[in-house]
Amino acid sequence: MRILTLFLILVTGGQLQAQNPVGIWHGTLDLGKVNLRLIFHIDKKGDGFTATMDSPDQGAAGIPIGSVAFNGGILELEAPALGVRYKGKLEADTTLSGTFYQSGMEIPLYLVKQGNTAAAAEETRPQEPHPPFPYRVDEVTFANPEAGITLAGTLTRPQSGGPFATVVLVSGSGPQNRDEELFGHKPFLVIADYLTRQGYAVLRYDDRGVGASTGDFAAATTADFATDAAAAVTFLQTTANIDPSRIGILGHSEGGMIAPIVASVHPEIAFLILLAAPGIPLDSLLVMQNWMLGEASGVPAEQLEASAKLNKTLYALAAGPAETAVLEKEIRKLLLPVYQSAINRGAITEAAAMEAITQQTASLTSPWMRYFLGFNPGRYLARVTCPVLALNGDRDLQVSAKENLAGIETALRDSGNDDVTIETLPGLNHLFQESETGLPAEYGRISQTFSPIALEEILKWL
Repeated sequence: MRILTLFLILVTGGQLQAQNPVGIWHGTLDLGKVNLRLIFHIDKKGDGFTATMDSPDQGAAGIPIGSVAFNGGILELEAPALGVRYKGKLEADTTLSGTFYQSGMEIPLYLVKQGNTAAAAEETRPQEPHPPFPYRVDEVTFANPEAGITLAGTLTRPQSGGPFATVVLVSGSGPQNRDEELFGHKPFLVIADYLTRQGYAVLRYDDRGVGASTGDFAAATTADFATDAAAAVTFLQTTANIDPSRIGILGHSEGGMIAPIVASVHPEIAFLILLAAPGIPLDSLLVMQNWMLGEASGVPAEQLEASAKLNKTLYALAAGPAETAVLEKEIRKLLLPVYQSAINRGAITEAAAMEAITQQTASLTSPWMRYFLGFNPGRYLARVTCPVLALNGDRDLQVSAKENLAGIETALRDSGNDDVTIETLPGLNHLFQESETGLPAEYGRISQTFSPIALEEILKWL
């Protein structure tokens, strides 16, 4: 599930005196309840410099820095699209020290130059399997004729026996490859390996426009992605050694929205496994998500309340019938006072504020977002007749377990589907990792990719 909260406004201050800022700089922001790693890549270009920023704990890399200035030992970085600005003191050519300002808060930020970001950021992932595998691995492609695209994936099957019950893996939101790779983890690789070793066939595929799949990811909505998942099922129904009567879908996050869409119109789907899937209207879910993430990060209650009020209004507008041009004007009208207040406090420059408003307006008016915000999972769950397993972690701050699992169960049972298993797994976050806080900043730092307890629950149910 995409984290749809506004980006933090980052402003640091200090003095500098060394001579060369070129390099890769690592630092950690202490936000109280959580630490957030930042990596800056600074390169020489002509008479000036260029830079990008990574936030590995948020799964973001290569974020462009709009302007880089280095004068008299003072380094200043600004990314208007994110409302980010940095100013610090370079010491002995290997360290940067400064202060991080966010909405009136002052947080020290200390950066250390390192020579190889990839090596420095490398995390061990003990669950990630490596070849040779004790099962058959086939690279496959299949068509989605409705969209006119070809999807590419990996089909794993036991070496002998069959025909096999088969699980199609459908990823969460954002452009994902077949392993649902994010934050340095490959959860779908781990799930596929585990289930195939236990006698199941598993198909995982690159999202349209990602990896080896064709198509335009940015132009697609959740409904479009559902046609891709349906195409995967159709492909498997005529694939050798696959039992066409025992094909089910495992969907994570937005994939847990897609799975019921497919099953609601394809009664031949044998089962659904919904991991951290929405069970309440998505506009309400996102307001709740923003609140939980903010609260867990220590945001004051009055700010949470103001944000919730604004978000409810913005989401209602985006989900409504207004033409795009009209919607853009209304969104800008709502955002301008918020950013003007930040400008007046000195928390963001006017140029950065205008760029941030442009970016947020574009996000809220995109086809994907407008469809997403108007989505009610209950409409599709009510038409699902196959067995359903729905799992969530009680530390999921993106799709809250209590409200969403209750919504899933109610929609299914009220429509007469009693073959429903609902479980809340203690200590697990949105990615089904054993976690401390559930905050996204932990995702990349946790070595575990997918809880063995969750894997066992899926297998036991199957």
